[in-house]
Amino acid sequence: MSLAAYIFRKNCTKSDTERDAGLTTPPQVVRYDNLIYGSDTKWQSLDLYCPKAQSGSLPVIVSFHGGGWVYGTKETYQFYCMDLARRGFAVINYNYRLAPGNRFPAPLEDTNLVFRWLQEHAGEYALDLSRLFAVGDSAGALGIVLYACILTNPDYAAQYSFRAPDGLCIRGLGLNCGMYTVLDKERALRDFLPKKRRTETLPLLHAVDHITAAFPPSFVMTANADFLRHEPQYLTDVLDRLHVPYHFRMYGDEAQPLGHVFHCNIRTEAARTVNDDECAFFRSLL
Repeated sequence: MSLAAYIFRKNCTKSDTERDAGLTTPPQVVRYDNLIYGSDTKWQSLDLYCPKAQSGSLPVIVSFHGGGWVYGTKETYQFYCMDLARRGFAVINYNYRLAPGNRFPAPLEDTNLVFRWLQEHAGEYALDLSRLFAVGDSAGALGIVLYACILTNPDYAAQYSFRAPDGLCIRGLGLNCGMYTVLDKERALRDFLPKKRRTETLPLLHAVDHITAAFPPSFVMTANADFLRHEPQYLTDVLDRLHVPYHFRMYGDEAQPLGHVFHCNIRTEAARTVNDDECAFFRSLL
């Protein structure tokens, strides 16, 4: 692991621990923890959070967590994901294998296994796969965009050794503080790219080149003090050109600047607002 990745992991652990200190499982949510979706029982595991009060089958959100491919677990994202569940969705919050021990395309392979698990177990938990959504933030936003491209672009899907589950359809995406272009970011991705053929692999991660008109409708958001705040423009330009429906929002103002992945701090009014807005967008697609 590079020194930069080590420092990043250490700093994120400290800040996320402080952010979530004292939070507990909300009484409105029932949780099913540490469900195994692959052969690696440590990293290929997921939690499922469901609203207690809602009857009948549930719409589903799958969350692809951020962390620069080298950081993050389902424990890091549990309170954010349970906050989404309180809004009437079943939420899948999963671990995936991290770099540098597991490099591209390991997180996409794991994501594919998560969706396969979801198809196989939906009946056990009354999950409605006709109302399936996904969210991702930062690197996770890039990851879920790439996976959506695998589902909607056969030529791109053919570049991978795995195959998506038959009939899988994501109705909409929530893309939060994401990065969607990488051709000028090889150094930043050095812990994630394969050790060999790094330059040749980079175009596979350049999401804007693989989007087609079949891409899911998307809620795209950033913040005025997010260091990636310019990235959504590259994405929305493509969505405009292909006539893919989307809703774009930039949150924060001079009086209240908001930074990267501010939506994960569920104690704040800003997080409540954007999470409400995103879930309302999903409901508009039902």
